[in-house]
Amino acid sequence: MAAPRAAKRAKLDRGAAPPQRGEDDYVPGNIVEVELCNFMTYDRLVCRPGPRLNLVVGPNGSGKSSLVCAIALGLAGDPNILGRASSVGAFVKRGEVAGHVKISLRGDTPDEKICITRKIDTKNKSEWLLNGATVPKKEVIDVIKKFNIQVNNLTQFLPQDRVSEFAKLSPIQLLEETEKAVGDPDLPVQHRQLVERSKELKALEVALKQKERTLNNLKALNAEQEKDVERVRLRDNLLRKAELMKKKLPWLKFDMMRKEFTEVIQEQEKIAKKKMEEAARIWEDSKGPIDELKKHRAAHTSNIKKTSNQVNENMTNRRKVTDHEMQLNAELKAAFDDIDYLKKQEKSRQQRILKAKEDLAAAEKELEDLQPYELPKAEMAQLTDQIAQISVEIKNLKAERNSVESQLARENESMGRCSNRLMEMESKNSKLLQALQMIGADKITEAYHWVQDNKKNFRGEVYGPVLLEVNVEDKLHATYLENHVPNYIWKSFITQDASDRDYIFREMKKYGIPVLNYIMDERVRRRPLNITPEMKQLGIYSRLDQVFRAPDAVKDVLINQAMLDDSYIGTDETHRRADEPSHADLDVSDIENLRLQKEKHERNIEGMLEVLKGVQRKQRQLEDNEANIHKQKEEIINMMMSQKKRQEEIKRRVDMRRRVLEDLCKEEDVESSTRKLVDQVANLKDKRFQAMIKLKDLLTEAVALKWSHTEKQMASIELDAKIWEMEKGVKKLEKDANMAAREYEDRKRITQEHKRKLALAQQHAESITMITKDIEKEFDEMPRTVEELEAAIQDTEVEANSMLFLNQNVLQEYQNRQREIESISNKLKDDKDEYEICCSEIETVKGKWLPTLRTLVSKINDTFSRNFQEMAVAGEVSLDEHDLDFDQYGILIKVKFRCFLLTPKLLPDLEYSDACSILNIMNGPWIEKPAKVWSAGDCWRTVMSAAGH
Repeated sequence: MAAPRAAKRAKLDRGAAPPQRGEDDYVPGNIVEVELCNFMTYDRLVCRPGPRLNLVVGPNGSGKSSLVCAIALGLAGDPNILGRASSVGAFVKRGEVAGHVKISLRGDTPDEKICITRKIDTKNKSEWLLNGATVPKKEVIDVIKKFNIQVNNLTQFLPQDRVSEFAKLSPIQLLEETEKAVGDPDLPVQHRQLVERSKELKALEVALKQKERTLNNLKALNAEQEKDVERVRLRDNLLRKAELMKKKLPWLKFDMMRKEFTEVIQEQEKIAKKKMEEAARIWEDSKGPIDELKKHRAAHTSNIKKTSNQVNENMTNRRKVTDHEMQLNAELKAAFDDIDYLKKQEKSRQQRILKAKEDLAAAEKELEDLQPYELPKAEMAQLTDQIAQISVEIKNLKAERNSVESQLARENESMGRCSNRLMEMESKNSKLLQALQMIGADKITEAYHWVQDNKKNFRGEVYGPVLLEVNVEDKLHATYLENHVPNYIWKSFITQDASDRDYIFREMKKYGIPVLNYIMDERVRRRPLNITPEMKQLGIYSRLDQVFRAPDAVKDVLINQAMLDDSYIGTDETHRRADEPSHADLDVSDIENLRLQKEKHERNIEGMLEVLKGVQRKQRQLEDNEANIHKQKEEIINMMMSQKKRQEEIKRRVDMRRRVLEDLCKEEDVESSTRKLVDQVANLKDKRFQAMIKLKDLLTEAVALKWSHTEKQMASIELDAKIWEMEKGVKKLEKDANMAAREYEDRKRITQEHKRKLALAQQHAESITMITKDIEKEFDEMPRTVEELEAAIQDTEVEANSMLFLNQNVLQEYQNRQREIESISNKLKDDKDEYEICCSEIETVKGKWLPTLRTLVSKINDTFSRNFQEMAVAGEVSLDEHDLDFDQYGILIKVKFRCFLLTPKLLPDLEYSDACSILNIMNGPWIEKPAKVWSAGDCWRTVMSAAGH
C-alpha cells in the first residue's frame, strides 16, 4: 500500500475567497506554458511549468534570469522593473532584429487557455496579440488585472536585480505592497480613506483651536472699546439728524414746484386746448361740400379709366391681328422658295448617288487586295524563353548581392566595435574603468559617462570613480594602497551635497555603484606624519595617507573609510606584494588581439567590396540584354497591331460608304414634296383673308371708344375747376386752425418742461431718501420752510463736530469685529460638526480595516514563523500600529539567529542579531544569512551594504 500523502501546508487567507484549483491542480491565471523566440540567451524555448512549486536550476549564464525576464515582459511589465535595461530592444537576442514571448494562462476552466504574445524588435517597438488576434496593450492589461497578476509589486514578483530594492522597502511600503498583493481588494481603498480622513481630522483640530483663540481675542477687544463706542453713537445720532434734515430740503423744494405747476401751468394749457379744438371744428365743417364733389369726381375718373382700358385692349388686339397677318405672309413666301429649292435639289441628289456607288466599289476593292498578317509565334516563344532565363540569372545575382551586402554590414559593425573598444582600452581612464570591471563593477563605464553628461545638474563637485581620482607615483606604494582600501571604495562616486547624493544614488541603483557623501568638518584636522625612533627601527618610513595625491574630499574619504592615517609602510609583507599586478594594469594581449581582429575585418571588407563590384557589373550587363530582347519583342507586336489596325480602318470605310448610299436612296422624291407645298400655300392664303376681316372690325370699334373717352375727359375738367374755387376758402380756415394748434403745442411743451423739472426734482429727492411713514413723521417735526431748515442743519452739524475722538474709526472697528465674531462663531460650530462626522467615519472604516489587517498579518506571521523555525532560526512578522497616524502603519519583518563576530578594537564582540538591530535603527532591512563565525570585515561590509553604502 502506498504511503499516505503528506498534508498540504496551510494556505494564507486573502480576505476574499481565493480561486479554487481545478481537476488539473491549476488555479485560474496560472502560467501553463512559456514560449521564447530570439529572446536574450535563447533561440527558441518552450517551458511548461507545473501547477505548484517550480525551480529553475543551472550555472551562471545558462538563462535562468532570461526566463524570469520573459515572464515579466510578457505580462505587460515595464523593462525598468527588471533592473537590467530601460528598453525592450535590449532583450532581443544579439545578432537578431526581432523576437517574441508567448505566455499561456489557465482560464476559468481546464480547457480554456489565454495566450498572450508580445513581439519586440531592436527598434523598441512592441506588438500585442491576445489568442492570436492583434489587440492594444490596454486590453492585455485588463486580462492580467482580472487574475490579480502584479509584476510591478515586489512582494508578488521579485527579479534578482531588484532584490536590493525589496530589501530597502520601508515597513510602510511593505504594508502597502502586501495589501495589494495578498489582501482583500478593499484593504488598500480603506487604508487610503483612513490616511486622507486622518489628515483632515488633524487639520480640523488645528483649525478649531485657532478659531477659539481668535474668538476670545476679538471679544476682549470689543469689551475694552464699549465707552468710546457710546460717544461715537451720540455723535452719529446728531450727524444722522442733520443728514435727515438735509434729506427733507429737496422734498420742500419739490412741493413748491408742484404747487406752481398745478396752479399756473396746467390752467394755461387747458385754455390753449379749447381754442385749438374750436378752430379745428370750423375747419372740418367747411370741408364737407368739397368732399362730396371729390367723390363725384372720383366716380367720373373711374369711368374714364375704364374707357381708356378698353381703348388699350382694342389697340392690343389690332397689333396681334397685324402680327399674325405678317407671319402668314412670311410663311407663304417661304413655301414658294421651298418649291424652287426642291427642283434644284433633285438634280443634285442623282449626282451624289452616282458618286457614292463609285466610292463604295473602290473601298471594297481595297479590302479584297489587303493581305492578312501572321504573328511569328516561334520567334516570340524564343524571345520569351530568353527573357525568363535572364530574369532567373538576375534574381540569383540580386540574392548573391544581398548576401554580400549583409556580410559587409556585419563586418563593418564588427570593425566599428573593435575600433571603439581599442580606443577605450588605449585611454588612461578606460584602462582604469576596465580594471574596476574586472573586480565586479560591470556597469562602471555607463555610470561614469552618466555622471560626466549630467555635471551641469549638480550643486557641488562630484568625484569618481575614486580609482580615477588617485595618483600614486611609486608602484610599490600603489600596491600597498590598493590592497588596503576596500574594493567598494575604488568604484564609488563622492558627492559634497546631500541633494546631489540623493539624485546620483537613484541613478546608480541600476548600475550597482555605491555613492558616498563627504561633509567637510573644520574641527577635524589631519594628523601630521610623526615617525618615532622606535618606528624607524622597525623599518617604518611613511604612512599610507602621505604617498598619494587626490582632491581633498577624495583623500578625506579614503582616510576615514580605510583608516590610512593608522597604516604605516615598511613591513615585509608589503614588499612581497609589491610585485603583484595592480588593477590599473591593462592586458596588452587583449589590445593586440583587438588590433589583429581589426586588420582581419579590414581585409574581409576590401575583398567583399571587390566581389560586390563584380556582381553589380554582371547584373547591369544582364539587365541590358533583357532590355534589348524586350525591345525586339515589342517591335514584332507593334507591326502586328499596325496591320490589324489598317484592316479594321478599311472595313469601317466600306460600311460608312454603304450607309451613305442607302440614305441617299431613301430620300423622298421631288413631285410628292411639291404637291405638299402647293396645298400649304392655299391654306395660308385663306388664313390671311380671315385676319384682314377681323382687323377691319377692330378699327371700327376703336373710333367709337375714342369719341366716348373725349366726352368724359371734358366733364372731369369742369369738376376740377369747381373744387379749386371751394378749396381757396377752406385754406384760410386751415391756417387759423394750424395757428391755434401751434399755440397749444407751445403751451404743451412748456407744461412738459415743467413736468420734467418736477420729475427731476422728485427723482433728486427720492435719490436722497424715500418717504416712509417713519420718515414722514420725523419730517413733520422739522421746520417747514427752506430758510428755517437750512439754519437748523447748520446748528446740528456744529454741535456734532464739537465732539472729538482720538480714534475716529472706533465704531467701524467695533462693528467689523462684532460681525467677525458672529462669522467665526458660525464657522466654529460648523467645524465642530464636521470634526464629529470625520471621527465617526474614521471609526467606521477603521472597524472594518484594522481587524481584517490584523487577521491577515497574524496568518502571515504564523506561516513565516513556522517556515523559519524549520530552518532552526526565529522569524516574526508584526503589524506596526500608530493609533490614528494611519500613514505610519507598517509591517515589521524580524529574523534572529546567533553568530559570533571576530572584530578589531573598533567593533566589540556582539551577536549577529545585535548587528541587525543597528541596521533597524538605520531604517535598513533585516539581514538574512546562515549562522557562522563572522570576521569583522564580513560584519562591517554586510552592515554597510544593507545600509545602502
